[in-house]
Amino acid sequence: MSPPAWIKALHVESKGKAVIQNDPLPKLRDDYLLVRVKAVGLNPTDWRQLTLGTEPGAKLGCDYAGVVEEVGSKLSKPFSKGDRVAGFAHGSNGSQHDDGAFGEYSVVKAGLAFRIPNNLSDQEAAVLGLGIATVGQGLYQALRLPLPTQPITEADFLFIYGGSTPTGLLGIQFAKLSGFTVVTTSSPKNFDYVKSSGADVVFDYKDADKCVADVRNFTRGRVRRAWDCVSTPETATVCAKVLSSDGGEESRYSSLIPVEPEVLTSVNPNIQSGFTVAYTAFGEQFGKWGRVNEARPEDYDFAKTFFEIARGLLEEGKLKPVRQLVNHGGQGLDGIIKGLDELKAGKVSAAKLVYTL
Repeated sequence: MSPPAWIKALHVESKGKAVIQNDPLPKLRDDYLLVRVKAVGLNPTDWRQLTLGTEPGAKLGCDYAGVVEEVGSKLSKPFSKGDRVAGFAHGSNGSQHDDGAFGEYSVVKAGLAFRIPNNLSDQEAAVLGLGIATVGQGLYQALRLPLPTQPITEADFLFIYGGSTPTGLLGIQFAKLSGFTVVTTSSPKNFDYVKSSGADVVFDYKDADKCVADVRNFTRGRVRRAWDCVSTPETATVCAKVLSSDGGEESRYSSLIPVEPEVLTSVNPNIQSGFTVAYTAFGEQFGKWGRVNEARPEDYDFAKTFFEIARGLLEEGKLKPVRQLVNHGGQGLDGIIKGLDELKAGKVSAAKLVYTL
């Protein structure tokens, strides 16, 4: 059966407000797939883009799982009609309002998609796409960890602030596969789950000074890399205090949201800091945050390779999706709207909201 001429999708109506509307079927582009969406995952960036005032009309949503209905004429990776796929869609894209995962059908970039292994359900696969892109940029491009296919042979530490966040939970697994001893933070109620993802030790973040002391005692002050999955001035300060300041090799810090470098260097001058933006993984110019962001084709080239590495690890059972809360508060696009409010209110911990369509 051919795709319908019209579909329902979730778009930005105005700052802070999303609306379900009828759209023409999204137009397929060269290196893209038309996917019939079966399940979507919610991420903090979804409500943040909505709250920040993304251009009205932009389609929301980044994480999806579904079935390929049509393939573009110049794919960077081979896909066929009928393939089960998941990946990262460019939600809230001011330059292409058809992009975004929250709809009955979506156009998605082939290089940031992967065939769903038979050992994963649609709901499990729907929590992975943005996380894979974010981990790839943060751990492997910014912090320069060796890839899981070439793990280190000498002991080394990685500190992850926010180990119970979905991104942190995925990052822990990748870092362990790269051979690192992973030290992280969470609330005590999530200690066991975070450890089950591979963390070597987990400390309570609520008392910042004690957390720093505990980490430095465990690592003997030898942490050279920190990945901040919460990314506030307060969490950056903890990371700066944890990182080694003994000279020699420079310590590295990377965040998911920009943090002023002075926040870190005022505490520890031996730090090179930066942040990553997952949306650059598309390798295309895009409109967001009230400006045009230039294309970074090198990020797309890396992401294509990294998605294939991730798919292999998933198929081998070496990576596991984070826990899912399925259709929490409702189903479909109406459920997504409720889920975005729950996520914004901080009511979701150590799991991802997933909605079936």
